[in-house]
Amino acid sequence: MRLLAFLTLLLTLSCLGLAAESPNVILLVADDLGYGELGCQGNPQIPTPHIDSIAEEGVRFTQAYVTAPNCSPSRAGFLTGKIPTRFGYEFNPIGARNEDPAIGLPASELTLAECLHDAGYTTGLIGKWHLGGAAPYHPHRHGFDEFFGFTHEGHYFVPPPYHGVTTMLRRKTLPGKTQGRWGEGGKLIYTTHMGHNEPDYDANNPIVRGGQPVEETAYLTDAFTREAVDFIDRHADKPFFLTVAYNAVHSPLQGQDRYMDQFKTIDDVHRRLFAAMLANLDDSVGAILQALRRNQLETETLVVFFSDNGGPTRELTSSNAPLRGEKGHMYEGGLRVPFLLRWPNNLPKGSIEAGVVSTLDLFPTIAHLAGQPVDDELDGIDLMPMLSGNAPPPSRTLYWRQGPRAALRLGEWKAVRPKEGRWELYHLPTDIGESNDLAETNPDQLQVLQTRWQALDAEMAPPLFDRR
Repeated sequence: MRLLAFLTLLLTLSCLGLAAESPNVILLVADDLGYGELGCQGNPQIPTPHIDSIAEEGVRFTQAYVTAPNCSPSRAGFLTGKIPTRFGYEFNPIGARNEDPAIGLPASELTLAECLHDAGYTTGLIGKWHLGGAAPYHPHRHGFDEFFGFTHEGHYFVPPPYHGVTTMLRRKTLPGKTQGRWGEGGKLIYTTHMGHNEPDYDANNPIVRGGQPVEETAYLTDAFTREAVDFIDRHADKPFFLTVAYNAVHSPLQGQDRYMDQFKTIDDVHRRLFAAMLANLDDSVGAILQALRRNQLETETLVVFFSDNGGPTRELTSSNAPLRGEKGHMYEGGLRVPFLLRWPNNLPKGSIEAGVVSTLDLFPTIAHLAGQPVDDELDGIDLMPMLSGNAPPPSRTLYWRQGPRAALRLGEWKAVRPKEGRWELYHLPTDIGESNDLAETNPDQLQVLQTRWQALDAEMAPPLFDRR
């Protein structure tokens, strides 16, 4: 009977197209990358061959969503598999608030890292955390064996005096109390186009290894890649879960000289800086993929690439085309992101998947692959039945709330409340750019979505902290 049960298990895994042994998992998280900026997403200006190769060798999702239009609650969502509003993680702490002892991912929430750690995986986080800077919220206390990175929302890629890079910083006012740009053509440029100063990213926010500050001299994207490659090399003989949470292409805008030279045909230095940062990120992804090849781990490793939210277009030039809106918005440009999966011999090669998915789905999908039980309270679903062809894409209901801003996707329809007051209604298959508000012509349909949003909203917790 035991032999029969084992053979049945192997047959089931074979039908699903899965290896009997649990895969390694690498999450590659870009920061503030626009929906339309990758080559595989339609951008011809900035080559991204290494990131595109994940799509070419795996699956590219065209309707993938995050749980919030900004960094911290989005990360809380994909690491827990829950809508972060369920446990009060509604807003995005920035600056000194990251060190508030009351602000961070609650210890009561099980993370994907903890789940895989309990399955015998070695777990590592490299890069940006942004889920609490005080001691109770350290990544080590959320399931990560190793941590190299920073805990706040952003970090300079190189510190002053900014050697080897061109830097563009935001200012309220330029020398002489003027507006516009100052220093263009040099290595340090000030711009007033956003109307405020560059945040104090590095204040009380050191690069740390484990819990101890270190002095990092490499450009930060390169440093994170170095650490990721080292992690893979050291743990190639055991199952591992590695999250590489780059802070590229998040501000501050700093492009290395060699990448700035690569894009010297781009006249606008603002856009050239973004291109340099994205190309640098792409080469870093290439180095990580090469480390898998060198260690003969390609077929044993599930690689996932996605952005934590939509791109802040005015800040970075990042394009969310053909979507409306940007980071911070409840329109598609704030919530729909590039989402790529690669697992050779186990996922269809070069597939484009139009089903609606969410980063919430990472937890249950990966946990199932690792043989771990999945809590019924998770909001995500296991994607493998759909990807294996054993199930059609499910009809999804996706919910969002940040203060007065809110949204709900129900099947093909989406309701948006951009601010306090009136709801808008869009039919996404025929209006991906959300340009035709159907609220007045389809009030019954809008009522269906509003009722569903209200029912879900009643399940949510009050905010753990306010949005200041």
